[in-house]
Amino acid sequence: MIGQFLPGEYVSLPARPEWGIGQVQSAIGERVTVMFEEAGKQTLNLRHAVLEKVASAAPRRRW
Repeated sequence: MIGQFLPGEYVSLPARPEWGIGQVQSAIGERVTVMFEEAGKQTLNLRHAVLEKVASAAPRRRW
């Protein structure tokens, strides 16, 4: 999924469901920065993390 995320999209990280839903802040190459509900800002390398897009789901809190 490298390169398939756009700022503003909502995603989840199945390996860390406790992080909740996140909003993509930036996506450059294989690095994606996401603001998660419960884990804050995280920069992930898509070679090691599998993100799933969340269709039209708003997070529980606003940033």
